[in-house]
Amino acid sequence: MSAPYDAAAVAALADQPVSWQDKALPPAFWGRTVADVLAGKPRLSELPTPLLTLSAPGLQHNIETLARWCTEHGVQLAPHGKTPMAPALWAKQLDAGAWGITLANVFQLGVARAHGVSRVMVANAVVSPLQLRWIADELASDPGFDVMVWADSVRTVEIMEAARSAYVDAGARQLDVLVEVGGAGGRTGARDAETALAVAAAVVAAPTLRLAGVAGYEGAIAHGADEEGLEHVRSYLRDLAAVHSALQYDADVVPVVSAGGSAYFEQVAQVLAPLAQQGARVVLRSGAYIAHDDGYYRKISPLGAEPRTDGDRLVPAMHGWIRITSQPEAGLAIFDAGKRDLPFDEGLPEPQLLRPRSADEHVRAVEGMTVTKMNDQHGFLRFSPDGEPPVVIGDELRVGLSHPCTAFDKWGLIPVVDDPDADDPVVVDLIRTFF
Repeated sequence: MSAPYDAAAVAALADQPVSWQDKALPPAFWGRTVADVLAGKPRLSELPTPLLTLSAPGLQHNIETLARWCTEHGVQLAPHGKTPMAPALWAKQLDAGAWGITLANVFQLGVARAHGVSRVMVANAVVSPLQLRWIADELASDPGFDVMVWADSVRTVEIMEAARSAYVDAGARQLDVLVEVGGAGGRTGARDAETALAVAAAVVAAPTLRLAGVAGYEGAIAHGADEEGLEHVRSYLRDLAAVHSALQYDADVVPVVSAGGSAYFEQVAQVLAPLAQQGARVVLRSGAYIAHDDGYYRKISPLGAEPRTDGDRLVPAMHGWIRITSQPEAGLAIFDAGKRDLPFDEGLPEPQLLRPRSADEHVRAVEGMTVTKMNDQHGFLRFSPDGEPPVVIGDELRVGLSHPCTAFDKWGLIPVVDDPDADDPVVVDLIRTFF
C-alpha cells in the first residue's frame, strides 16, 4: 500500500500566505507565509482576541494515548477527521499508527484526497450520482486509494449501483460498502437485523459494489455514563456484532466492524474486540479525543475526569481567549467572543485564567465567574455585584471549552501554543482547517 498521506502536500500548507481572512492573526502578519510567521516565534500577546488555540503537548498526549490504548485493547483506529478537518492533524494521527481517517461526507473526502490520504471511511450514505461518479474516478485513477461508504437501506444500494453501473466500465474497482446498523432512538442505520441483512444481500447482488463489513454509531444510543446507559450501548453493539456474524463475505475481504466515537469507545472494545480473533478488523472512529475538552467529554469520556478504563487520562488541548470590553452594570462584564467564535452547544465556556495585566505579573487562576449567555459576537460574564469586580475592561482571560466538533469549524487557522498555562505562550504551529 502507498504512504497513508501525501507528506509534501501537508508540508506545503506552511507555504501558504496568511491574510485578512485569518481572524486568528493580526494585520502585522498578513502577506507572510505560515512558515515565516512561525520563524519569528510569535507569542500569544501578539495575537488578537477572541481566539481559539490548541496545546501542542496536549494534542500529542491525546494522540499517543488513544493510539496506545487501541493497540493494548486489540482494536484499530480511523479517527473521525470531521472534528478538526485539518490534514496536518490527520497526518499526526496517521503517523501514530491510525489505520485510516473517517470523514462524514464527500466534500470532506475531497479535502482528504487533495492531501493524499489513502484510506478513508465515509461514515454516511452517498446517494448523489455526481459524487458517486467522482469517487469512481478517484478509485480508477489511484490504485492505492481505498474508500468505504455506508448503506442502511436497499434503496440506498439501488441508487449507488444505478449511478455507478451507468458510468464505470466492466471490471472497474468495486466500491466497498458497510451495512449500517442502527438502534432505537438513534440516528441513521437499519433498525432491525432483517433490514440489515436485506441491505447486505442487495450489496452482494450489485456488480459494482462489494460487501466490506458493518458499522454503526453508538453515541446516539445513550447520553450519559450511568450503568443503564452503558448497557443500552452494549446491547446495541451486540446487535451490530450479530449482523456481522450472519454475513458471508468474499474470500479476499477482511471485514470491517466499526463503531466508537469518543464517549463509549471502551464499551466498543469490550463487545467487539473479540471479533478480531475471528478474522474481522475492529475499527474505532473516535474524533473529539484529539482535543478532548473542559466540558462534555471531560465528563463522559472513558479516559476523562472519571475514567472507566485503564490508561492515561486525556487532557484538554483547546482553549479560548477572550477580552473584557464592557462593564455596563454591577456583577456583569461583556467580552468579545460569541457563538461565531467559541462552541456553546454542549456547554458554555468556563473561565479559568486571568492573563497578566503588566510585565511584572503572572497568570493566575480565577474563581467566582460564570459565562451565562452568548450572542453572535458577545459573551456575558457574571460575578458577585458586591465589592471590587474581579475583572476590568481590557482584561484577557483563558476559558475552557466544551465540544471540539463545534470549536474547530469556527476557525480557518488555529494557533498551536507550547504551554497554555504560561504567562505568554509561544506559538509553535498554525493549523489550517477546511470547513
